[in-house]
Amino acid sequence: MGKGHKILPNASLIPENDPTALFISAGMHPLVPYLLGEPHPQGKRLVSNQRCLRTGDIDEVGDSVHHTFFEMLGNWSLGDYWKEETINWSYEFLTSKDWLGISKEKIAVSVFAGDSDAHFDQESYQCWLSLGIAKERIAKLPKENNWWGPAGQTGPCGPDTEMFVWVGRGKAPVAFDPEDTNWVEVWNDVFMEYEKRVKERENGRVKKEYEFVPLKQRNVDTGMGVERTLAVLNGLDDDYQTELFLPIIQELEKLSGKRYQENVKEFRIIADHLKAAVFLVADGLTPSNKQRGYVLRRLIRRSVVKMMQLGVVPPKAVPGICQRTIEIYGGGYFTKPSYVLHLIIGEEVDNFLNTLHKSTQILQTQPITGRLLFDLHQSQGLPIELSLELLEQWGRLENREKLEGEFKKEFKKHQELSRTASVGMFKGGLADSSEIVTKYHTATHLLQAALREVLGEHVGQKGSNITAERLRFDFSHPEKLSAEQIRQIENLVNEKIKENLPVKMEMMNLDEAKAKGAMAVFTTKYGEKVKVYSIGSFSKEVCGGPHTDFTGKLGKFKIIKEEAAGVCVRRIYAVLENTTDNKQHTT
Repeated sequence: MGKGHKILPNASLIPENDPTALFISAGMHPLVPYLLGEPHPQGKRLVSNQRCLRTGDIDEVGDSVHHTFFEMLGNWSLGDYWKEETINWSYEFLTSKDWLGISKEKIAVSVFAGDSDAHFDQESYQCWLSLGIAKERIAKLPKENNWWGPAGQTGPCGPDTEMFVWVGRGKAPVAFDPEDTNWVEVWNDVFMEYEKRVKERENGRVKKEYEFVPLKQRNVDTGMGVERTLAVLNGLDDDYQTELFLPIIQELEKLSGKRYQENVKEFRIIADHLKAAVFLVADGLTPSNKQRGYVLRRLIRRSVVKMMQLGVVPPKAVPGICQRTIEIYGGGYFTKPSYVLHLIIGEEVDNFLNTLHKSTQILQTQPITGRLLFDLHQSQGLPIELSLELLEQWGRLENREKLEGEFKKEFKKHQELSRTASVGMFKGGLADSSEIVTKYHTATHLLQAALREVLGEHVGQKGSNITAERLRFDFSHPEKLSAEQIRQIENLVNEKIKENLPVKMEMMNLDEAKAKGAMAVFTTKYGEKVKVYSIGSFSKEVCGGPHTDFTGKLGKFKIIKEEAAGVCVRRIYAVLENTTDNKQHTT
């Protein structure tokens, strides 16, 4: 690649070994350990086209530029080039006839204005001036506009400078108004010069207080949305008119007998949500009532609601829309046969239609309250917008504002309970890179090796969730573990901790790692070189996360729960006791 960059493989939408987010939401997400200083096997200059999914944009979908699923072009500097080179190259790529060839007269930018946490980005401002961007075309904006990260609650972050293109009719105005929707953001250069850290802990628990400290290694992370950029290059003000959506829109027009321009919101939601569903199912996710599976379920069911509003029969529509998505992107993204994707999504559609029948009976016979609408939303997956629409059709909608207020109150109460129950999922993990999480991550290596020794070599990792309080490890195994097997696994892990084995890292190509017996998820795409972590002669794994240097630092390992996590998949919860004051610790 140009400027000495190496191409990264496209990672799954479902993060590996990182509980800080449900999905890969940005190109930088898989790179968090390297942004914190871990050496990357492919060097300091990287580039990728990464598929992403953002749940925060679900309710925004319906306008011309927001998407749940999208692809992100990005390049990174891991402690290498900095602001001047990045901004110059960005401007060159946008305006040069050798690249995108966008008129310089249509370019405007924004920079971070500065606040009590971080200074005004004077360097970026001066870079843009030196390239000929007028002061009137450079907006100084606060953190909510020009600050990116971290991917989780803590981690690398910093100011950004964003590039906008005028897509309105006529000549672009002299002054840049960020509120004018005719200015469309196409690129974002993030300068990660800070790390957001937990300021303090109280009785071992994380407090909600943070500080921004300078990173030892300054990084650059850029992001350019493929869909939005493609629309700009084609002179369109609607992403859904590009070739990445148009075949789906045309399929919906054929199925509904209605025109897109007269039903833009419904068409956009269906196209966006079902495309996202196809990619999630292709990456191995199935609909459920928990976390990632619930997001998939919500996307499918919301699209069903919109299909019904258009007069489309959902079971008949799903195969065609799924097929259009597969045809748009080609077979390289999809390892499962297309009929499997159709079946999984189609089954969810059928289940929802059956649920919908039950729900309508309840709505027709019971007193209507916001609590009832929330219960139907929570237990049956019935969106409130459909409940309200049905009530209006039947003449049972007496006070919409009151019902919506009661629903929001119940929903907020549920969110607080959910947040309390799952807070560990979002406060630790690899993005945190804290000492205790690093110990738990190292312990998962010992656990997997012990499982294979006690249960057999069929054992392989199926997922993990690491917080500052415990580890959760999913693995392939057909039956419940006996008390004796659990005791043997615990004893073996603790034996290796007591031996204070060294943890060593080597970089090598993937074939060499396989030849040396390194464990890895070999269905995952890796780069040319990988990191292989060895714990004495006991464990050898391909891994990119942080590790302790000796096992003696871990404390005592204790399994607290073992349960089923799926067909032929078991789950272990474990803790490290006396990890902060373990006398065996060795540096």
